Order: sequence, then structure tokens, then C-alpha cells
Amino acid sequence: MFSVYVSGTDTGIGKTLASCTLLHALRGHGLRVAGMKPVASGCARIDGEWKNEDALALQHAGESGIAYADINPFALEHPLAPELAARDAGIEVALPPILAAHARLAEHADALIVEGVGGWAAPLSASLMQADLVRALRVPVLLVVGLRLGCLNHALLSAQAIAADGAHLAGWIASHVDPDMDRVDDNIGMLRARMPAPCWGVLPHVPDADPAQLASQLRIPMLAE
Repeated sequence: MFSVYVSGTDTGIGKTLASCTLLHALRGHGLRVAGMKPVASGCARIDGEWKNEDALALQHAGESGIAYADINPFALEHPLAPELAARDAGIEVALPPILAAHARLAEHADALIVEGVGGWAAPLSASLMQADLVRALRVPVLLVVGLRLGCLNHALLSAQAIAADGAHLAGWIASHVDPDMDRVDDNIGMLRARMPAPCWGVLPHVPDADPAQLASQLRIPMLAE
């Protein structure tokens, strides 16, 4: 099964858009796809359940009929760091429910995209880092690089941290989050020259972007002809 863990250089840099775009690109290869947001803070009460906007976007981009609870095992009400949001809810974020949900999703999909929280070093709980989850899932990491001033430093430090934690960086996607950024193409070129993994594509800055329309911007090396 094709699976990657999507991390980012920071929060608010387009991980969900990149994840949904990747799901649509994988559909284009004829694969059954599912997205997963193991831990999500900042939820609204919908149909009697706490649900998160990003997780709902992943659900919409994936195969129909998949239970929301499997896509987002830990849905936390308050829009805080997961450790704080879980503490407020009296919930302990732990690996077993996430791994069980991941296994159920894998039964319905040929490709599974797991979206993380914030940047790579953002903890999932007081005792659980994202690196722990990646090791338990045995999946590579795809880094979303938010294109704005400072992105070179953030991307290279993130790549170093991923490697130091024993995870494999399979690639990166550039996400144009700052429409006023100068010398965007030059910065992308510098990233291509320095990042220790290939670029899977560049997502332009488009208001209300449609992931299905952006899917053609991505090239997945292991699936490319």
C-alpha cells in the first residue's frame, strides 16, 4: 500500500490542501484513497460528534463510506496545541487507537495519506511525538514547505530533524502561502538544490483552491511512468 505522513515547516502552511491534492493525484493513478488526521484540535459539534474542518476535507477527498472516527480518532474541541486541548478534554492521546484506525482505513484503500499537526516537532501529547507515530506506522514523511520569508531555514531544519528522528523524508511539496513573497522561483530553486529529497510539486497561491484542480501540479516519483 502507498502511504505517507504529511508534515510541515509550520502550522498554517497548507498541509491539508497538499494532502487533499495528493489524494486527488493518487485517484488519477486509479487508486482507492483515504486521508487520515489522527489528532485534530479545533473542532465543532456536528451531528453529535466533534469534527474538524481539515479532517472533513480529507474525508471528502477520500473514498465514500469511511467513518469519520477512523479518519480522526482524536477530535479535540479547543484550537490549541494538541497536548493542551487533550488535557482540557480529559483525553489522553495514545498510539493504540490511532494504529487501530489506520489498520481499518487500510482495508478500504490502496493509498493512505496521514496528515500531522503543525510542524514536525509539535508534540501529540506529553509522551508522544509525531516521530513516534511515524515509526509505529512505518511510513515515510512528505514535508510541506510554506513559501514565505524564512522557508529555506525552516525546510532545511525540518529535513534535518526528520532524519535525526530516524524517519525517511520521501519528498517535499512547496506551498505558496505568501502571495507577496519576492523571488519565489529563486527560493524554490535554492530548495531544490539543498533539500535531501525530490520536490513533488509546487502549489500556487489560489483563493479557495480546489484540490482536484491542483492535482495535475504534483508528480509522485514512485508512481511516475
